[in-house]
Amino acid sequence: MSLSDKVLAVNNDLPIRTDEPIHSGKVRSVYWLTKEDSARLIADRNYNVAADAPLAMMVISDRISAFECIWQGEGGMRGVPGKGAALNAISNHWFKLFREQGLAESHILEIPHPFVWIVQKARPVMIEAIARQYITGSMWRAYAKGERDFCGIAIGDGLQKDQKLPELLITPSTKGILSGIPGVPEQDDVNITRKDILDNFEAFQFRSEADVDVYEKLLSEGFDLISDSLEALDQVFIDTKFEFGYVTDKNGNEKLIYMDEVGTPDSSRIWDGPSYREGKVVENSKEGFRQALLKHFPEPDILLNKSRMDERNALATDNELPQDIIMAVSDTYTRIAEKITGEKIILSDNPKAEIIEILRDEFGLIEG
Repeated sequence: MSLSDKVLAVNNDLPIRTDEPIHSGKVRSVYWLTKEDSARLIADRNYNVAADAPLAMMVISDRISAFECIWQGEGGMRGVPGKGAALNAISNHWFKLFREQGLAESHILEIPHPFVWIVQKARPVMIEAIARQYITGSMWRAYAKGERDFCGIAIGDGLQKDQKLPELLITPSTKGILSGIPGVPEQDDVNITRKDILDNFEAFQFRSEADVDVYEKLLSEGFDLISDSLEALDQVFIDTKFEFGYVTDKNGNEKLIYMDEVGTPDSSRIWDGPSYREGKVVENSKEGFRQALLKHFPEPDILLNKSRMDERNALATDNELPQDIIMAVSDTYTRIAEKITGEKIILSDNPKAEIIEILRDEFGLIEG
């Protein structure tokens, strides 16, 4: 069996029973269960959710996205070996720690397979919250051009590239296109200030102004927990994205939870500690893959310039990346996952067949 056979590249064709269209994102696909199957699982598995809560199967893939495109490798490699299992394992690890430390629950109810989450439907807060502990990437590029105001927070002069910031910086942006918010353009991923959120908390789907404080508390405490855990492994937590939503438990209590993924190489920058102390940045996150793409193609502006998306899509569609680039990503993801979780990432011989067997025999969710 070739290595490409162990890659789960297509994850939206599983025969999971559903009445809804399958939502397929860049990496995950979501199968909303029927009302009957949701109610049955809630009762049978004793999930702490409302009896009529919609549930879904969220299936990760090994696909690799960067610069808003999906990339492929030579030799039929349509994803990165071990990437999906590594991402899920890392998120599972942090979500479990958040719960054990009394921060908040997540949208995950059960993990039937390393590629699969059973999740409850959350009512999302329409904010992508980036927490930054070091100045690098897009923030550094803006700072180097003279910008000193970031989402309404003033940053002083004299900072150097990749330097630790004086304090954790929260730089939120809109999740999706929101309308009717004064001073906020009707565009996806627009930077916003804390005042924007407080003055328009309902537009961002917060239930109360007080919940803005709860969201910030969960964000900063979640960041600190991951940062401290990584520091113990001699890794440096640079920045990350958090997403939040509301769910209702079986007693009718509404609560704010973590959702999407958290603290992964896809959603965060993680640097190797010993290398950073020597003045070098060694990425243990997707940023290393982005840099490899910029070096691989002779015209990096295509990857950086949003007005050249047609050319960028053509690059991703028409080019198979060298196997050493793909395997370097595989090594990065599996190595950091094993370091964080303390457990080996096992490559399944046939992940799709395994998922179908488990969901059929243990959960009764497969058609036919």
